[in-house]
Amino acid sequence: MAEEHEPRTSWTFLTQHARVLLMVSRDPQVRVRDLAASCGVTERAVQSIITDLESAGYLTRTRHGRRNHYHVTGHTHFRHPAEARHEIAGFLELFADLSPPPAPRATTAPVPVAGTSATTIPEPVRRTDPPTCRGGHR
Repeated sequence: MAEEHEPRTSWTFLTQHARVLLMVSRDPQVRVRDLAASCGVTERAVQSIITDLESAGYLTRTRHGRRNHYHVTGHTHFRHPAEARHEIAGFLELFADLSPPPAPRATTAPVPVAGTSATTIPEPVRRTDPPTCRGGHR
């Protein structure tokens, strides 16, 4: 029988920069707090990543009242020379449909039988969490 070994390291194919860019492309008004929680990093790390992405021309940030609104620039190319001939738009499109599964629908309690004193109380609507991007950490 073969022994199962723990992985030598914890790594993923996507960097935190890629995860943040994907999440911003899905929700241009996403909060830094939500990005951090979904990616498993600090808010400060997300702010640094957003600054990196903005400086490199991958996204722009506009202030709308107290919130930021992001716009991903899809025609920019990957930074590494091996992928530099490809635009990030293809990457974003590849992962665009990998959103989390829809939240279960709220249901109502059974309708009481005539003559009983039970009342129908609908179950609370469950909050849908932002898409997760948990993975290996650097």
